[in-house]
Amino acid sequence: MRLQAVRDILAEENADGFLISSYENRRYVSGFSGSAGLILVTEQDAILYVDGRYTLQAKIETKDFEVMTGPFDSFAPLKSFKIKKLLVEEENLTLAKYNKLKAALPDTQIVCASSMLAGMRMIKTKQEISAIKKAAEIADKAFYHILNYIKPGVSEKEIALELEYYMIKNGAEGTSFDTIAAASERSALPHASPSDRLIKYGDVLLMDYGCKWGGYCSDITRTVSVGKANDDVLRVYQTVLNAQKAGLESIKAGMPCINVDKAARGIIEEAGFGPDFTHSFGHGVGIAVHEQPYLSPSAKDSLRAGNVVTAEPGIYLENRFGVRIEDLVVVTADGHVNLTGATKDFLEL
Repeated sequence: MRLQAVRDILAEENADGFLISSYENRRYVSGFSGSAGLILVTEQDAILYVDGRYTLQAKIETKDFEVMTGPFDSFAPLKSFKIKKLLVEEENLTLAKYNKLKAALPDTQIVCASSMLAGMRMIKTKQEISAIKKAAEIADKAFYHILNYIKPGVSEKEIALELEYYMIKNGAEGTSFDTIAAASERSALPHASPSDRLIKYGDVLLMDYGCKWGGYCSDITRTVSVGKANDDVLRVYQTVLNAQKAGLESIKAGMPCINVDKAARGIIEEAGFGPDFTHSFGHGVGIAVHEQPYLSPSAKDSLRAGNVVTAEPGIYLENRFGVRIEDLVVVTADGHVNLTGATKDFLEL
């Protein structure tokens, strides 16, 4: 079905071939999970080019694709197809690769088509949602595990590593992205990398992490206090929680993504923290941890049943602390199903 969907795009664009080079779309279209490879789809052919490391794996994991082994970085194998119009993933095509492609196919019209494949992945099947749900369940368990690990004297790096170790030990294939564990002044950096900073009493600790199961990602953020929190922290936390609730209540098929972001952002602005919410309300999750649709102030899409998106408002006070709360939800015709089960009660450890 996915292969036919690619061929439908070829027909719509009056193109002779689609060159698929990104990991996410290679896996989505063919099932091949290796880290290197190239797919060419034409009206008649479906070829997966791999090097010798992946020949057997490709044959095991794919169907409906002819697996060919050999050097493909030069794009030389494409010459024999006499392609006049070739669709490519421009977001995955470096200048060096583009130059090699043009050298191999000097008379071919090369057309940008990344958004066409990204759009294919927006609506998840029951099987895809099941895999994401499993990844979310593992992340939930990791949260409850880490609560007993967090204490003064443990570093941000140690917390991040413990989360990752627990998830992989409990069935995850790997992490969805680089784990974030950031305390107090560092939690005001939305994407802080874990450091050697030691946790101390009174810290606000933000943890953003996720794992992969069956090739699909989860994504969760929770913020806790190490010891008693002051009134400022409690006020910010409650504001973020209220904003997330407002955004979640607006999620349903047909809702413009910009309106979901606006519902949450309005709560934060009313509380006086508008400039401190520095990112979008959410994003799609699937094979990639960040994919369409995006729930942002400039979004053009509307939600559709089967989208899986995050709900993650945040407030970040420079040199003080940051709070973010993130759930992962499936969009339905009249609302959503929340895949994240970890408590959002404010925890003072």
